[in-house]
Amino acid sequence: MSFLLKFVIGIALIYLLLCLLLYLLQENIIFLSQKLPVDYQFVFQDHKEVFLENTELDNGRIHALHFFTPQPQRGVILYFHGNAGNLAGWGRLGKEFNDLGYDLFMPDYRGYGKSTGKLSQSALFSDALLCYNYLKQHYTTEDIIIYGRSLGTGIATYLASQVPARLLILETPFYSLSHIARSYFSFLPVRLLNRYPLPSHQHLKSVTYPIYIFHGLQDEIVSYASAKKLYESLEGKKVEMISIPHGNHNNLGQFDKYQEGLKRILAYE
Repeated sequence: MSFLLKFVIGIALIYLLLCLLLYLLQENIIFLSQKLPVDYQFVFQDHKEVFLENTELDNGRIHALHFFTPQPQRGVILYFHGNAGNLAGWGRLGKEFNDLGYDLFMPDYRGYGKSTGKLSQSALFSDALLCYNYLKQHYTTEDIIIYGRSLGTGIATYLASQVPARLLILETPFYSLSHIARSYFSFLPVRLLNRYPLPSHQHLKSVTYPIYIFHGLQDEIVSYASAKKLYESLEGKKVEMISIPHGNHNNLGQFDKYQEGLKRILAYE
């Protein structure tokens, strides 16, 4: 066997190994989960813990926090958080939305916090519907606002394509998770390997209510270009994109433009 042939075979084997690793380890790359003991006590005020069993899928148990605002209450925000941490950290947003006059319902994904069950894209989507149906027992559909942040935007867009709501808010969204993966692994066939494509651009085609997008121009995790591509795919929709010039992936809440935009969007009488 010639040296050249051995070299080509070696490169091919390395490439196949990289493909295999990406396929097998992608959940460790995408989902930076942190578990919590079942008896963990949250320190937030005006909330209750909710456990929802997904009996239609696999009996996975979804843990969520339901935050309540004093009356008058303007509605409820169903919030899908980012890919890192758990409700012990994300729950700080409860007070922020309560101060705007809204209840907040925030679930942890499977493997996060106190939530259990086998993770998959179909499971994430099924759990989102489970949370929505829980809220429908307590609120009208016109009272429900769907909110997704980062990874959570891929789940929020799916849910919005399936159910009625007042509006949809997306913070640091992507065109699709496959689109983002290609920017990190351009040399690999990520479209074939990705088990979590989260195609937000496809889901939003069937959304008929208003869509609002917040994104920072300095975002180094989910590129502004991906969010802009998503926005441009929504021609003819009721959509607004609010760009934060100096915003990155994790600091949009620090900018007046975000706070003012959010207050304007949520100022529902």
